[in-house]
Amino acid sequence: MRIVMIGTGYVGLVSGACFSDFGHTVTCVDKDEGKVKALLDGKIPIFEPGLDELVAKNVANGRLSFTLDIAEVLPDADAVFIAVGTPSRRGDGHADLSYVYGAAREMAPMLRDGAVVVTKSTVPVGTGDEVQRIIAEACPDLDFSVASNPEFLREGAAIDDFKHPDRVVVGVNDDHAEQVLQEIYRPLTRNDSPLLIMSRRGAELTKYAANAFLATKISFINEIANLCEKVGADVRDVAKGIGLDSRIGNRFLQPGPGYGGSCFPKDTLALLKTGQDYEAPLRIVESVVASNDTRKRAMGRKVVNALGGGDQHGKTVAVLGLTFKANTDDMRDSPAIAVIQTLQDAGIAVRAYDPEGMDQAKKVLDNVDYCTGPYETLEGADAAVIVTEWDAFRALDLTRAKSLLKQPLLVDLRNLYSRSDVERQGFTYIGVGR
Repeated sequence: MRIVMIGTGYVGLVSGACFSDFGHTVTCVDKDEGKVKALLDGKIPIFEPGLDELVAKNVANGRLSFTLDIAEVLPDADAVFIAVGTPSRRGDGHADLSYVYGAAREMAPMLRDGAVVVTKSTVPVGTGDEVQRIIAEACPDLDFSVASNPEFLREGAAIDDFKHPDRVVVGVNDDHAEQVLQEIYRPLTRNDSPLLIMSRRGAELTKYAANAFLATKISFINEIANLCEKVGADVRDVAKGIGLDSRIGNRFLQPGPGYGGSCFPKDTLALLKTGQDYEAPLRIVESVVASNDTRKRAMGRKVVNALGGGDQHGKTVAVLGLTFKANTDDMRDSPAIAVIQTLQDAGIAVRAYDPEGMDQAKKVLDNVDYCTGPYETLEGADAAVIVTEWDAFRALDLTRAKSLLKQPLLVDLRNLYSRSDVERQGFTYIGVGR
């Protein structure tokens, strides 16, 4: 199949590279000249394990290419995927669909009869209807289809998720779109990956419902962690006890500083707005959003209180981990932002290190002393706090760390360490829900 991917961000680039690896001919289109030039030069603009090798292999095989000129590739496309950003709209929290609709307007006069336009971006219910209206209004005689194919990729494991998915959700309103998408995903269905065919609106809502449910599990276990600290229980025991129940499952039951990233914060908010628009309020999701927002600053206060509380001018804290999760350089809505700002509000100086997120962090966090490694970060600090669960922080030399810190205080917001092991080294240890 001949595929055009509009957008070379996280979703577009990963999806385009994986489709090309299936044997399809894929052209990724973007308006960002610098990004396209970098891709043509073999430079990947995001950090995702294995993506650089996958892109290089398929470019070399002639199945994957990049261009600024949509007009040169669109007329021959069997399927056109829209993979542009849908950030939260300023002012009201609705998903900003201007890039999606702009892509629909631009492509309309270039589409061939029989083309299938697929929204890969995360979009609210009814977006596909509007995309279809825009194209039909511009080209009344065009025979085309519009489908929804939401992505379920975890940053840091996106390629494996794409090639070995739990399911592939396809929303269609006609047989032709279904046939084209079945052919595109045929390499996966041969491996028994379930292809779920449903209505276009059903697919759009499935994406939001999935992310909201996962965000709910995270906020739930974080609140249980708070209760564990008050009653003298260990949240790890509780999480294991409920996670072994097959009806619940153990994934997303690791307590921490709250969720962030490119999906959960904006998607839960967009789902709330959709519920309001259709007079179907989502009270549970409302509570999840509020709980998560509170959680992030509460983790900053946890560190301040560990230092004694109140005004902490003159103190320094070493922050290990800045990205919202490990194995990505994504700083969007990272808990580290609120944690660091809370420390700074208390007068604390911050030294920080992240294996991949330093460049992105510098765009959103000011007055931070960025270091080149974990031990440099610890030097002279009054406390160390682990914010992101990078492997590089799982086996620190505690003897060396203790010698570098002014006082041996470790606040472990990811529960990477055993309390007994750390205290045996002479540290004061503070975990989450323990």
